[in-house]
This record gives sequence, structure tokens and C-alpha cells, in this order.
Amino acid sequence: MAMAARRITSLFSPSFTSPSVALLSQGKNSYIGRRICKYSTAAAIEEPIKPPVSVTDTQLLINGQFQDAASGKTFPTLDPRTGDVIAHVAEGDAEDINRAVSAARKAFDEGPWPKMTAYERSRIMLRFADLVEKHVDEIAALETWDNGKPYEQSAKIEVPMFVRVFRYYAGWADKIHGLTIPADGSYHVQTLHEPIGVAGQIIPWNFPLLMYAWKVGPALACGNTIVLKTAEQTPLSALYVSRLFHEAGLPPGVLNVVSGFGRTAGSALCSHMDVDKLAFTGSTETGKLILEMAARSNLKPVTLELGGKSPFIVCEDADVDKAVELAHFALFFNQGQCCCAGSRTYVHERVYDEFVDKAKARAMKRVVGDPFKQGIEQGPQVDSKQFEKILKYIRSGIESGATLETGGERHGSTGYYIKPTVFSNVKEDMLIAKDEIFGPVQSILKFNDIDDVIRRANASRYGLAAGVFTQNIDTANTLTRALRAGTVWINCYDTFDAAIPFGGYKMSGHGREKGVYSLNNYLQVKAVVTPFFFFFFFFLNDNPATWDIVSSFVGNW
Repeated sequence: MAMAARRITSLFSPSFTSPSVALLSQGKNSYIGRRICKYSTAAAIEEPIKPPVSVTDTQLLINGQFQDAASGKTFPTLDPRTGDVIAHVAEGDAEDINRAVSAARKAFDEGPWPKMTAYERSRIMLRFADLVEKHVDEIAALETWDNGKPYEQSAKIEVPMFVRVFRYYAGWADKIHGLTIPADGSYHVQTLHEPIGVAGQIIPWNFPLLMYAWKVGPALACGNTIVLKTAEQTPLSALYVSRLFHEAGLPPGVLNVVSGFGRTAGSALCSHMDVDKLAFTGSTETGKLILEMAARSNLKPVTLELGGKSPFIVCEDADVDKAVELAHFALFFNQGQCCCAGSRTYVHERVYDEFVDKAKARAMKRVVGDPFKQGIEQGPQVDSKQFEKILKYIRSGIESGATLETGGERHGSTGYYIKPTVFSNVKEDMLIAKDEIFGPVQSILKFNDIDDVIRRANASRYGLAAGVFTQNIDTANTLTRALRAGTVWINCYDTFDAAIPFGGYKMSGHGREKGVYSLNNYLQVKAVVTPFFFFFFFFLNDNPATWDIVSSFVGNW
């Protein structure tokens, strides 16, 4: 578990460069392929590796039982390596959300989970973490098969981090308590921290397992019950681990999992009058809709972890080779499908040209291919929609005048692979510098001094994260205080730990996940005020023999 807070670049070898195959773009941009084909990293077409796992859980999980959707409908979940169907999964809608919320409400109001000792809740969560550790290979294979991320990333980083988060919150379960507060007057004042009730949670497709842990862990530690909606692109791993949770002793109705689409199941969950709290990770546009639905229903509180366009600032004193490697990791990790990706790479003008040349060379060495193959650094994008969106942004960058250094087209002829792409001479008014691309596209911008880069970095509507690469502690401190972002990494990036809070400023969201801060999302604070004389008379009523002593004392006084 010590690796939970480490960067993961050391797990992926950058030394292998696959054979070049020039696959030219079609139509008006066909010249792009001719211009950059000599930099291609495309590999020869190979048969996809058969994943070492069978899909067993495809139904909805409601009240402790796997069951079909009320409508009987299913939808396909696809292998992003090929576009082929992996399995057909139950398609939940409003009726299924109603059933799940009813089960969660009954489990909260009448069931054992919020009433059992916090220590016993902790033990169930720890047993679950132990079970997950025994099934790392299967869980990691499902995550990679459904999502496209490298298997080594799933197995060596994400599943261990998943386990670490649950053990962290299991440790918190019996340490949640209120305060005794001094107040004016003769009063005993205390606060109680109570579970908020039924939590509706919606997780994204880019990190299905980790977002499950970030949301389910604190909610259950606090004694809540849950209705979780998975992303329609990646439902498999959440269903599998939820079965293990019930094997660990989780009571029926405490955790309900509904796979389905946002416009049906998601909307029903957000608008439900018997859901007490919402938590969502996804796009800013969807986050706005969720806030509106929460307000129009029962004004339920909402935690939002939304989009980002995070600056990665390379200062003039930087070791360029190290800065290039870290900036590469900050952007390309997880196929660029990371909300906190360092997608605006600001480089000081004195080292700009050297940085661009080396960033281009590093991108050309990035190993793209079947994510089940050892040594692969980048798998396919999650689906055709995301694939086309990224290519559209690449075309926009070219048309707006940025310099395409390498990449810029699909990798291979099947699946949703995109070549690592680097743009230089990027300007703030270009879409590739403003919008969240969510793909393997690095935009490198030039700056001339600290005040200049602070102003430009903060001009974004987002504020999720930022990175700073410098050897000067004064520069680091200045940027740390000035950047309006929920996380600032100094000479590191994507360093995560169960205890480190994560969340954004501005349109990157509300609230924090992970750490002690996330417990606040799932607790209500109740103030209890009692006059001292109440305790006094309660004591006398329990001890009648003391009345004579008190009467004598009062009379003498």
C-alpha cells in the first residue's frame, strides 16, 4: 500500500518504440498525415489479447439481490480496443431508481447499518478490503477491458488504491464524534454528528473503481445508505466489487447499484424526493443540471467534482529533462482522460524551444497498444464518442494556427486509439487552450515572467489542480498562494493518497473528496442544549434520600 501516494510513471517503460505505420487522415486534412507520418508510433495490427476474466455480474443490485431491470431492457458495454460487445448489462430507469431508493430508505430507517456500532461497520469494510485484495487480477482485468486503461495501471495502482481508501475510511468509522461546547449561561451544549440518510452517487467512466471508493467509503463509514449509478460506458467493475461487499457482510439495501443512462436513471436519482444527498463526478455541464434538479426537488445538498483545464508551469530554472517527463505524465496519464490533467503546459520563454523539442521526442516514444500487453503506456480512448471529440479538437488546433509537432491522428485501424499529440505555439484564445479535451493532446504555451503566468493560469473558468516545476522555493511559494486551484503539486503531479483532500475552485466543483474533509459531505450536525438544572433534578429524582440534604442546605443558606 506504500505505493498509494506514488506517481506511476516508473511502472511503464518508455524505452520501447513500436514500428511505424503511416495511416493518413482523409478529406481536407489529409496533408496532416503526410506531414507527420515519419513520427508515427502506430504498431502493426495484432489480435487483441483475451482478458483473463469472465463477466458474471450484469444485473442491477437492489436490496442485496442481483435482478433484471423492471423494463427487461439491457444495453451493450463495449471493448474500446475493438468496439465489440463485452456483455449486455441491465438498463435501469426511473422505476429501478425508485426500487433502489426504497430499499436504501428502509435500510436506513429500519435496518441495522446506521444503528450498529461504528466498530462493526468498520469490520465489515475491512473484510471487504481483504476480499478485494484476493481478487485483484479479476477486478483489474474488468476495469481494463471495460475502460481501456493499461492493465498494469489497474492492477498495480488503482486496485491497491481502492483497497487503501476503504481501509482508511474503515479506520474513521469509530472516530466520528461531536463536541462539547462552552456556552453562555447554565447550559450543557453538545453536538452530534449523524448520518445524512440516503446518498445518491454518480460515478464517471475514467476511474470507475477509484471514484466508487472515494464516494462509497466515506458515506458508509458515516452510517449512510447508498444508491450508486454507474457510468454507462463502464458498469462492470462496480457490480463485481459490490457483490464482494455483500459477501463481506454488508446488510441488504445499504448499497444499491443501478447501471443505466444519465437521461433516465441519473435524472430520476437526482430528482428523487427521498434522496437526502447527491455526489457526482463528471463534466461541468452535467454538474449544472444536477444542481438544478437537486434544487427543484427537495433542495438536497450536492458534492461536485467536475472538469478541469489545469496549468503545468515550467519555470526558467527547471531541469528541462525532468520537467518534460513530469509534464508528459501530467497530461498523458490514463490516455489524457483525467479531470486534473496538466493540459495547459506553460513554459518559460528561456527554455521553451528546448522543452518543445524534448516533449515532442518523448511523445513519439510513448508506447500505444493493447492495454493487456506488458509495457503498454497508453490504451484506447473509452468509446467512439470520446474518440471523435478528441480528433475534432485536434483539427481545431491545426485550423486555429497552433503548430502540430507530432501525433494528430488515430493509431491503427481498429479501436479508439489516438496517437500522442503535441501542439506548440498555442494561444489562450484557442479551443485547445480553453476547453477540457480529455484526451492525449498536450498544448504548450510560452510565458515570460511569474506575474504573466499567474494571470493567464487563473484566467480559466476551471480551478481543479495545478503543477509547478521549479528549484526556487520563493517561486514555488508565490505560485502556490497565487494559483486558484484545489490542489497544487510542486515538482510532482498526480500524487494521490486516501488522506489528501481533492476538489476544485470555480467551475471545477463544490466540496472535497478523500481525507477527513469528505466525511462532512455525509454528516448532519445536530446541536443539543440542556439546562444544568435538568441534570440536577434528574439526579435528585433518581436519589430521593438526597432531598433532605438539599433542603437543609437551602434552608441554612
